[in-house]
This record gives sequence, C-alpha cells and structure tokens, in this order.
Amino acid sequence: MDVHGTVAEGFEPVRDAFASNFELLGDRGAAVAVYRAGHRVVDLWGGTRDFDGAAGDAPWEHGTAQIVRSATKGVAAAVLLLLHQRGELDLDAPVGEYWPEYKAAGKERTLVRQLLSHRAGVPVLDRPLTPAEAADPDLGAAAVAAQAPVWEPGTDHGYHAQTYSWLTGELVRRVTGRTIGEWIADEIAGPAGAELWLGLPTAQQARVGRVGPVESPATSGALRTRPKRTVSEAYADPGSLTRRAFGAISPLPDENDPAYRAAALPASNGIATADGLARFYASLIGEVDGGRRLFTPQTVELARAEQSAGADRVLVVATRFGLGYMLHGSASPLLSPGSFGHPGRGGALAFADPGSGIAFGYVTNGFRKSVTADPRAQALVRAVRAALS
Repeated sequence: MDVHGTVAEGFEPVRDAFASNFELLGDRGAAVAVYRAGHRVVDLWGGTRDFDGAAGDAPWEHGTAQIVRSATKGVAAAVLLLLHQRGELDLDAPVGEYWPEYKAAGKERTLVRQLLSHRAGVPVLDRPLTPAEAADPDLGAAAVAAQAPVWEPGTDHGYHAQTYSWLTGELVRRVTGRTIGEWIADEIAGPAGAELWLGLPTAQQARVGRVGPVESPATSGALRTRPKRTVSEAYADPGSLTRRAFGAISPLPDENDPAYRAAALPASNGIATADGLARFYASLIGEVDGGRRLFTPQTVELARAEQSAGADRVLVVATRFGLGYMLHGSASPLLSPGSFGHPGRGGALAFADPGSGIAFGYVTNGFRKSVTADPRAQALVRAVRAALS
C-alpha cells in the first residue's frame, strides 16, 4: 500500500502504524492528521476513496472526506459550549427554559449540562423515526420533546446514540435562531479553517467517498476486538436500551445517499477530512496555523470536567463523559487522562490532549462493529504516544 503525505521528524512511528493498518487491520481507504501546538506534524492518506469501488479504484486524495458518524458529537458539543462561553446559554438552566415543549413527560428539571453529558434519560424513542423523518428537524425535536425519560434525568447516564441529534440541534435553534449546521459553518469551520460539514453542501458532494462494512480481525495487538458476551447480548436483544438507542432511526439510513449526507444530524452524519477534525480540536485548545482559537482555557476545562462515569446503561461498558466529550478510559482510550474527544462508531476518532498540545483526527471508509475503541485508530494513538516519549 502506498502511503502519501508527510510526517514531521520524530513522528515516523505514525506513518509506520498507518501503513500497518492497511497490511494487517484491513483498512481500505483512510487518512490521519495530527497537530502539535497548532502546527500540523502528521498528514497521511492512502487506499481508495470508495469502499465498494463504485467509482472504480479512484485513489484517496488529499482532501478526501468521509462521514464520521458519532465523531460529529464532539463538534456539536462545541456549539453549546461556545454559546455558554459567549453568555448565551446557561449550562445549569433547565432545557425547558429555552425550549418550552421539552418540559413534557417528566423532563421539566432536565438541565442543559445533563443533556450534554448523556444524563437526560431519553436515549430511545418509543416510536423510531424513519430516515426521512429523522432528517426533518421539526419532527425529530417533537419526538424527543414528547418522549418520557427511561430514568430520572440527572440520576444516571447512558449514551444518547441518535437522540443527541435532536436534543442538541433544537436547543441551538431555540437559542440562536439558526440551524446547528449553519452555526458550525459560520462560527466553527470557517474561523478554524477546518474542512468539516454538518449538512453537506451540494458543491462538496463529489469529494466524499463511499463507506461500507469491514470485519474485525480475530486479534489485534493487546486490544480486545471481539465484544464481551454481555455487550453482544445487549446489541442482539431488540428490547434492550442498546438496540433501541441505536435503532431510534429505523431502518438504518443509507450513509452513501446524498440526501442523507445533506441532512444535519449532529449525532451521526457529519462529514470531515482527517485534517478537518484534527484542526478543529487544535483550535479548541490553542492557536492554530491559519485559524483562530475557539475555546478559552476555562471552556477547555469545562469540556473535560467529568460529568458521567461508570456503567453506561446503553453501551453496557464503563464510560466517562465530560460536557459532550468522551474522556480517556478503558472503553475509549485516548492519548492521556487529560484528553477529550469523540469516536465515531466503526472507526473514526478525533480528540485533543491539552497537556501535550496534540490534536488528532482519523477517518476511514471501512466501518467495523466497534463503537468506542477501533483497533486501527488505537494503533495510531499508540504511535503518537511513542513519538512523544
């Protein structure tokens, strides 16, 4: 496999790990980018841009973008934190103060910070939405506003895999009068110079590759690649919170459909380049070449202050969340205990590590069944750690 791009001196282990992902871990097309103290030190890509060869064997190019699934949640969280930073949103106010309809069915006391940290108690919908319904922000907002919580908000946590879209999207719309996709374009992607989109513009459709499923290898270093039996059982049980949370949109949407990519679902359908994700996180923690810093140091600390920890009622493993961000832990290893970011189910990963000044982004067109710790992304994280040692 020919690997293209550059690495700064000392970051050669990342190139080696990236090449090994194609040789040993089944990557078809992928890219990784790393920034340190606002300067790009890794910019690599390889393979084919389309998982299924729909456009022949067109190579992955510099600037090829992919859907990044739940890695989008980290970008959505930044919107709410920036609104708080600007004094437009109170994290300790009830959601219903901004969105009166949300006060239904026992959710009157749900706080904005509980919504961000997966403590809102509404990871499921009693009636799942079709892909077309899910793409309609009015229908999605109405569905979660009417939904009764499955636990008392604030008393426990469980991953809001799909409902996070309408919870965050509608709150942003009520506070700003703009859609969350518009806000990201104007206030995040533009100022940071980051190639990422929520609601892909028609003009950008041609640069996005097609995605598809790949099988996990039987073994991969020291990481477990087969889920524990209890996790497998939760995903297999149609009545479990796990299946219902991931099935809040049913049937599953076609992620290669231009109409789906044009929708704005901040839980699941952001489009980004690896560099766009890394650059976004670099802009959260510091100045970045050609862009500007987004978070103040105080907001960085808010983002990574632990809000939820322990057994996750949806993912059935121990998870840790700050305000919208996954934190370093056994279920989602990042660079260090101070890191914060978000994986995308099946492969993508992006995070910042303020202590080292590292910002990381990895995207792929081959999706595995893993939710939080894909072996390809983890191999790259270990290589970054080795480069810093």
